[in-house]
Amino acid sequence: MKKSARDITDSNRSINRRALMLGAIQAAVVATLGWRLKTMQLDRADEFRMLSDGNSIKLRLLPPARGLIHDRNGVLLAGNEANYRATITREEAGDPELVLARLRQLIPMTDTAVEAVLAEIGKRSAITPVVVADRLSWEQFASIAVNAPALPGVTPESGLSRSYPRRGDFAHVLGYVGPVSDYDLSRIEDPDPVLMLPEFQLGKLGVEARLEERLRGKAGTRRVEVNSAGREMRELERVEGQQGDTVQITIDAALQNFAVQRLGEESAAAVVIDVQNGDILASASAPTFDPNLFVRGISGPDYRALMEHDHRPLADKTVQGVYPPGSTFKMVPLLAGLDSGLIDAGTRFYCPGHITVAGRRFHCWSRGGHGSVTAVASLERSCDVYYYELAQKVGADRMAEMARRLGIGVRHDLPMSAIAEGIAPDRAWKRARHDQEWQVGDSINASIGQGYVLASPLQLAVMTARVATGREIAPRLVRAVNGVAVPETAFPDLGLSEAHLRIARAGMDAVMNGSHGTALRSRILTPEWRMAGKTGTSQVRNITAAERARGVISNDQLPWNRRDHALFVCYAPVEAPRYAVSVVVEHGGGGGSVAAPIGRDILLFALAGGLPPLDAYPPGQRDGIEEMRARMNLTPPPAPQATGRARA
Repeated sequence: MKKSARDITDSNRSINRRALMLGAIQAAVVATLGWRLKTMQLDRADEFRMLSDGNSIKLRLLPPARGLIHDRNGVLLAGNEANYRATITREEAGDPELVLARLRQLIPMTDTAVEAVLAEIGKRSAITPVVVADRLSWEQFASIAVNAPALPGVTPESGLSRSYPRRGDFAHVLGYVGPVSDYDLSRIEDPDPVLMLPEFQLGKLGVEARLEERLRGKAGTRRVEVNSAGREMRELERVEGQQGDTVQITIDAALQNFAVQRLGEESAAAVVIDVQNGDILASASAPTFDPNLFVRGISGPDYRALMEHDHRPLADKTVQGVYPPGSTFKMVPLLAGLDSGLIDAGTRFYCPGHITVAGRRFHCWSRGGHGSVTAVASLERSCDVYYYELAQKVGADRMAEMARRLGIGVRHDLPMSAIAEGIAPDRAWKRARHDQEWQVGDSINASIGQGYVLASPLQLAVMTARVATGREIAPRLVRAVNGVAVPETAFPDLGLSEAHLRIARAGMDAVMNGSHGTALRSRILTPEWRMAGKTGTSQVRNITAAERARGVISNDQLPWNRRDHALFVCYAPVEAPRYAVSVVVEHGGGGGSVAAPIGRDILLFALAGGLPPLDAYPPGQRDGIEEMRARMNLTPPPAPQATGRARA
């Protein structure tokens, strides 16, 4: 059937409309593409050129906040403080010298400091920020921020820096942090990338170094877009780092402060141990130093002053220093003789003031001698001849074995730096070390803590704690981590007869409270705090026969570094021991006159939980004690802080 003319006309009109609509759509698409092409090629040409030139996504590390360190009561010992600084970027600064000249009008900068900054800028790439000034005050920081338009390339930044609010009190225990050096990196097999960050701080000594990985925390990240020149275009994402662990150590800040002050300017060390759980309550080494000096790199003059000081303030004498223990060692041969059955409480040796062995004369400290001496009296009077005779019976190997059982010649595992092992010498040791056979004179010297015997103040405190308790007390320094207590150890029995230990304890009690006690002047009068102790004086020079004949030169007439070391160990209360203390005063002279009063005062502070009442001291000493306290710079601890994890 043929279509009519009208139908054909309507059909043509419909096709024309569709064609027009399609053409319009096509024209719109072409116009849109043209506009988009114009925008991309002309209006946003620079933006897309940078993208095509190599823009990429980079991850930048964010340094974590370092973990906090508290004392046993929550007092802050190592924290983080806001650190304001300014950096300069050469690419943005244009003329760094001109910018630095303007900056000097806002903050103090020496010519040397400016030269150092310019030299550092010359070493770095144009886009690397260089620190211009560190530890700015808030006013200086704000001044730089306000004047930013006139300081192109200078950026004020805020971060965290380590701080030690107790300053020298904990310098040797905690150590310090400092900038990461090439030497530090060379010692680490697979360095954490965060160590590469500018101005990042790493633990150098002490707890800071030994617990570095726990205190360091985990780095955060920034995801940024950078162009081909390395310049950041925008930050896409930020994930903050994880703060390091919060560590609580066993030391009591108030007792530590008192011990440091009591040692004063002596070259000395003192250790206090809780004999119930092994907690180190004080570990003081004198003289001390301010660890804050090392945080950003100590100056040359300050470092030289510390290095050249004859009292060695940088050395931790509590664990690194080893000394002939002198008569504080006498409990070792005594217990060795009792344990082996070679002597008992009634065994006597006669002391005429010396003995002669193999043609050599060995002198007692008392030139006139002590006469017939028992085991208890040998400690009370510190009779050397008693131990010369005992040593020939007991022998070197038994003494060395007992010394190690009591903690001497043993390296105690603590998070502290360079802990010394000391020496408990025996026949095998001398053959291995000196390729010589042991001589009877070696045993005689060892019996009074001289010769080859060496012990640290920490070891002497451990020895005293073990004698006081009969248990294998082991020292510990970490009390809790992130608020979780470190489990206490159940110390095994030493395997020594309680009857034998009572003899040694009776002798130590007589040292303090007996009529002939070598530390009678340093006794405690408060009955419930009655103490037991042992004095020691170790020679650092040989005394010739000629000098003995004409009279031994007194310590106060000798140069400081030729005087005897003064030592003292003690524990209290006698009936229920709680604390053990050791004190070593390098070249201090007599143990009874110099070290014993220090040890007594530190022990009293621990027993009283602060300054003890004056009636604990002998009456004639109370005025002197008050005067001494007035001179001391005691620092009351601030209110304890929470020991849980701090907020990031």
